Amino acid sequence: MSIEKGSALELGDIQAAALQPRPTPYAGFYLALRIDDRRQGRELLRRLTPVLDSVASFDPERQVSLAVALSFQGLKALGVPEESLATFPEEFREGMAARAEYIGDVGESAPENWEGPLGSNDVHLILAGLAPDTARLETVLLLARDALRDLPGVVAIWQQDVHVGPDEKEPFGFRDGIGQPAIEGTGIPGTNPYEAPLRAGEFVLGYKDETHGIAPVPQPEVLGRNGTYVAFRKLHTRVADFRQYLRDRAKDPADEELLAAKFVGRWPSGAPLTLTPDKDDPELGADPKRNNAFMYGDDPEGLKCPVGAHARRMNPRDAVVTGEVRLHRMIRRGTTYGPPLPKGVLQDDGTDRGIMFAFVGAHLDRQFEFVQRQWVNDGKFIGAPAEKDPLIGVNDDGGFTVPRKPIRRRFKGLPPFVVNRGGEYCFMPGLSALRWIADLDT
Repeated sequence: MSIEKGSALELGDIQAAALQPRPTPYAGFYLALRIDDRRQGRELLRRLTPVLDSVASFDPERQVSLAVALSFQGLKALGVPEESLATFPEEFREGMAARAEYIGDVGESAPENWEGPLGSNDVHLILAGLAPDTARLETVLLLARDALRDLPGVVAIWQQDVHVGPDEKEPFGFRDGIGQPAIEGTGIPGTNPYEAPLRAGEFVLGYKDETHGIAPVPQPEVLGRNGTYVAFRKLHTRVADFRQYLRDRAKDPADEELLAAKFVGRWPSGAPLTLTPDKDDPELGADPKRNNAFMYGDDPEGLKCPVGAHARRMNPRDAVVTGEVRLHRMIRRGTTYGPPLPKGVLQDDGTDRGIMFAFVGAHLDRQFEFVQRQWVNDGKFIGAPAEKDPLIGVNDDGGFTVPRKPIRRRFKGLPPFVVNRGGEYCFMPGLSALRWIADLDT
C-alpha cells in the first residue's frame, strides 16, 4: 500500500476528464484502439500527453478536452512489466466481460451478445473527447488523428459518437447528470449541499479515502498515483417499450407521467419527486442550486420517491440501506448516442439509441460492482428481494412497487428496458504515468 505524500491533491497530474464536470450542451466521441506494436503505442502516448489537460490546466471557457484510458490488455500490449501488472486489482485484470455474470450482464446483456470488438482482448486504449459543439469537437478529433499519423501499429477498431443537448435529457426523456459528489481538494463543487465532500481517495489513487486508508496503488508509484479506474458501458435503451409499458398501465396521460417519474425518481424536467411528489416543476428542475438539494431520510417508506426507483437506488443518500452509502459513491457520466425517439411514438423504429455510461472511481469493486450487484440487481435492501432497478436492472418479467396509501401499486412483467451492448474496465493514468509508460524501453 502506498504512503500518502501529504493531503494536497496533485491537480496538475490528474487528467481533467476524471474530475472536471462536462459542459452543457456538448458533443463527444469514444474511440477504441488496438496496439499491435508496443513501441508505436508508446509513441502515441508520447504525442498525446502534451495535449491532455490536467484538472489544474483545464480551461472552463473552452470546455474542450481529450482523455486517455487503458485496459489491462492495453497495459500488457504496451509492455508494462509483469511485476507492475500484478499490482492492479483482480477485477481490473479480469476485465468487464469476465465479470459479466457477477455484475448482472446476463441474458441479452451477456458478452456473447455484445457489439464487437467490445468484450474482446483487442480493446487496448480508449480515447474520449468532448467539446461544447461539433465544430469545436473537430479540433479534438484532429488532435487524435494527428497523434495517430504514421503509426500503422496502432489501429482504430471502434468509435461511438455521443452528445448531450441543452435540456440534458437522456433517451427516456429525463434530465440526467444532475447528482455529482463534491471531492475534497479539487475546488469543484458537488450538486447536493446536504452531502459533505468525499475524500479524494474515493476517486483518485494515492490519497486517503472514506475508510481513512489508502487504496492499493499500482506499482511503481509513478504508474498508479493520480490515476483512477473507469468503467465504460454502451447501454441500448428501449424507449418505445418503456412508453408502451406505462401507457398500458396508466389511467390517463397524467398518471402515465407520474408512473414514469416513479420509475425514475425524478420528473422529466429533473425536479426530484422528494421535493415535488405530485407534479413536475420545470423551474425547480432547471435550477442547479435546488434540483439536487435533498435527502431521503424524511421519506423512509418511499411515499414520495419509491425506495426502489432508479435514482434512489443509484444514490440512496441518507436512507438506511445495505452498505455505507459514502463508500459506494461514484462519479457517473452518462452521454447520449443516437437520435431521440419522437415524442409520443410507441413503436420501436429500429434505430440504435442509448447512453454511453462511464463510472469514475478508485474502487471498481466496492463502487461500481457493488452498486451493480446490490443496489441495481437486488431488492433485499428495500425489503423486496425479487425486485431490481425498474429502469436498468436485469428485468425479465420483474416487478416494481410504488408505495401509496391506502393501497400500494405493484407492477409486474417488466421487460428489460436497457441492454448492455458492451464495455470495458480501464485505468486512466496520471500524466506522469503516461510519460513513464511512453519511456519504457523493453
